[in-house]
Amino acid sequence: MATENNIHRESRLAKLNALLEKGYNPYPYCFKPDACAADLQEKYKDLPAGENTEDRVTVAGRAMAVRNSGMFIDLKDFSGKIQVFCHKSHLDEEGLERLKNLDVGDLVGVSGFVRRTPRGELSVAAEKFDIIGKSLQPLPEKFHGLTDVEARYRQRYVDFIMNDDSREIFKKRCQITSAIRRYFEEHGFLEVETPMLQPIMGGANARPFVTHHNALDMDLYLRIATELYLKRLVVGGFDRVFEIGRNFRNEGVDKKHNPEYTALEAYQAYADYNDMAELIPDLIRYVCEQVLGKPSFTFNGVEIDVSKPFPRKSIVELVKEYAGIDLMEAETVEQAREMAASIGIDASECSNWGKVVQLVFDERVEANLIQPILVMDMPRDISPLAKTHRSNPRLVEHFDAYICGMELGCAYSELSNPLEQRARFEAQMAEREAGDEEAQMLDEDFVTALENAFPPTGGMGMGVDRLAILLTGAETIRDVIAFPTLRNR
Repeated sequence: MATENNIHRESRLAKLNALLEKGYNPYPYCFKPDACAADLQEKYKDLPAGENTEDRVTVAGRAMAVRNSGMFIDLKDFSGKIQVFCHKSHLDEEGLERLKNLDVGDLVGVSGFVRRTPRGELSVAAEKFDIIGKSLQPLPEKFHGLTDVEARYRQRYVDFIMNDDSREIFKKRCQITSAIRRYFEEHGFLEVETPMLQPIMGGANARPFVTHHNALDMDLYLRIATELYLKRLVVGGFDRVFEIGRNFRNEGVDKKHNPEYTALEAYQAYADYNDMAELIPDLIRYVCEQVLGKPSFTFNGVEIDVSKPFPRKSIVELVKEYAGIDLMEAETVEQAREMAASIGIDASECSNWGKVVQLVFDERVEANLIQPILVMDMPRDISPLAKTHRSNPRLVEHFDAYICGMELGCAYSELSNPLEQRARFEAQMAEREAGDEEAQMLDEDFVTALENAFPPTGGMGMGVDRLAILLTGAETIRDVIAFPTLRNR
């Protein structure tokens, strides 16, 4: 295959040199089309077969197929495809000469009149033909299938050239991000930016990436969450803020996880997790309607309706329903481990009651949550940044939003008591010292910020990539990230 590619490249280099020898530059500084394929297809959809127009247009795109020695070219631009008809009765000598050096994959610019061929194909009859980007690499005949999965992600540009489905997924993903931004701006939120390089790892339980700043001679963490800095802004008087940005977690790679991913977080002063329980379904509904034109979508053959309020059930209630054990009856971590063992789950490494609840939920409940649901009232042990539940001190006011068996986002009644926050951080530090690398660190400056009075606040976070998976029907998070993280060859 490598030898074959080298042969093709040598042939293309020879054509490039032939163009250069004639004084022609196939890499011009600029080219200005005045029409695109989709608009032409729409404008001339009623043009009869065999009919010519006097309308002149200039189009540009990639030559995806070349037939009859260049007489017919399938030109693909950002909007779609249109045929180019090159014939000596219309095209000047210079254009005909350039045509001899055309290869599939070259970028071309064409000026001419619009016609429909006798066979019914809308075309631009070329009167001027230019090669505006000579491709030295051959395009693959087929660029899909299991054997090419790694190649698709490594050479994403080729994937986008060849695979319309990949292009459509990525376009929708961009539309999703734009719709999220519009939603928050329409609801009075201010978009902000917070540091990606942070001296303290915080805002989530995760393993971080570490880097070194040479000028300051200090180690820094690539952020695992935007939370603690966004809350500082709320303390500073910005009552409604949101950020769409990259987070980095030094963890495994699978269909739902990429080490570098896009997260949304938003904070609203004078609100709690009940307000967020209204906001998140409303946001998802809005984005779905903006991108898909309706408040529903199909994923893995199942119709998902986001038009109605999401049902709310506590995590312990769901564990009882699907696993058959009531972990609220366990007063100690030992009892919780025994209950987990009774249904075949080894929780011996869980250091507290909350981690046992989360483990049983992950193994027995999560996959069953297909239709939208809010999993309410998480264990206090595993949620150090949420307020203690107002009716049960073992729990916190924290919920996770699930669709299609996948956690899409979460929300809290944000912990505002600085003394309690310090105690929670200290408990997390004890977990770290016991070997939990994902436990949070004590952020003294954040606690100091809370000591300046943090208003009652509702906060939410959501994985933009995961929402994109659902709304595009993608098979994996790699499909909705333009350049996913891959192992070195």
